[in-house]
Amino acid sequence: MGKQPSLYTFDDVADLAKTLRAYILQCQQAGLERHNAFKVAVSGGSLPNILAKALLDPENGSSDDRVDFAKWEIFFADERAVPLDHEDSNYRLLKDELLDKIPEDMGKPTVHPIDLKYLDDVQEMADQYQEELMRSFAAKDSVKLPIFDLLLLGCGPDGHTCSLFPNHELLRESDAWVAAIEDSPKPPAKRITLSLPVVTHGIKIAFVATGEGKSGILRQIFDTDEGRSLPCGLVNDGGAEKVSWFTDAKAVNGVGYPKRGSL
Repeated sequence: MGKQPSLYTFDDVADLAKTLRAYILQCQQAGLERHNAFKVAVSGGSLPNILAKALLDPENGSSDDRVDFAKWEIFFADERAVPLDHEDSNYRLLKDELLDKIPEDMGKPTVHPIDLKYLDDVQEMADQYQEELMRSFAAKDSVKLPIFDLLLLGCGPDGHTCSLFPNHELLRESDAWVAAIEDSPKPPAKRITLSLPVVTHGIKIAFVATGEGKSGILRQIFDTDEGRSLPCGLVNDGGAEKVSWFTDAKAVNGVGYPKRGSL
């Protein structure tokens, strides 16, 4: 057995958020030491709301663990081909739940939304977003893959993450940094997503999964061989000890995999 992902579980989302904050700040510090920036990829779903609890709640902070948003560079782990103010937009979700609530004294992150010129051409949108990554991470011919300091991801009830879905051909994409999907089984059908090699190449990878609706899929991902072929299972395998799961007790009810209560 090689090194394994860490599965952290907490009584409730409030406790989860406090530990997630400490984890993110460790990743921030490592990024600042590495290149004086903190390069993060973020998914949608319930994640932005929990990030706001973790990062903006004054009770979770102290003077020695400051979130330095001015040094953050935020990319989207996946995005839907919709206008930025559309209810399906991950950018809008992050803006409403987190970005618009950041106090001025915490600084403002640099955020990389999709280019709306390409809403009708999702492959071109993916290519343009890949070029956006190249501008930040260096040209594609000089680095094989971008290395995010941290990817913050969710887990769908079918085991999908980003817009990487079970048994989809995109799971085999090995060259592109950003891939287009036009047949997402979950609407809207047209999206772009980071490819699996980019996700597993991150320095740290964190999943956040809460609520009893996640317990069935987490049992599958952690306790069955079939679960290892699901997108979240593939990230677990590819990222190994770089992967941490932050869950509440309801989400891991019945999961046999060893759990931890603190970093």
